[in-house]
Amino acid sequence: MSKVAGRKKRIIITTAAMVAIGGGAAFAYWSAVGVGTGAATAGQTVAFKVLSSPATGDALSPGGPIQTVAFTVKNENTGSQNLASVTAKVAKADGTDWVSGTCSAADFTVTSPSIATGQLAAGATASGTVTIQMVNKAANQDDCQGVTVPLYFEAK
Repeated sequence: MSKVAGRKKRIIITTAAMVAIGGGAAFAYWSAVGVGTGAATAGQTVAFKVLSSPATGDALSPGGPIQTVAFTVKNENTGSQNLASVTAKVAKADGTDWVSGTCSAADFTVTSPSIATGQLAAGATASGTVTIQMVNKAANQDDCQGVTVPLYFEAK
C-alpha cells in the first residue's frame, strides 16, 4: 500500500504543480474598440504677386519696334508653392478686354513670358521678361497713337 500512497502523493503534487504553473501562465484581457475624430487646418493658397517694370525699347508703331517688359513673380505664401506657368496679355488690371477707341488688344502681340518655373520658397521671387509689338493691320490704327498699353500677367 505504501507504493500506492507514494504514487498518489506524486500524482497530487504533480497535478498541484501543473495547476500552479498553468494558472501563472493564464492571460485574461478585455477587448475594446475606440473611435474618435480629429482635424487639422490646412492653409489657403495665397496668390502669387506679379510686379512689372516699365517697358524698354522704342515706341510701338504698326509693324515697328518691339518693347521688353521685365517682371517678377513673388510667392506671398508662408510655404513653398509651385510656379507652373505665367501668361501675359493686353488686358485691363482685372483681366478683362482692353479697348481705347478703335485700338484694342488685337492690335498687339505679346510673346509667352520667359521665366523659370518650379518651386518657389516662401517669400522667394522668380524674374522673367515678355515682349510686345504692335501688329501692322490693313486698317487705320490712329487710335493706338500715344496710348499706354496695359499688360495683364497671370501666374499659376
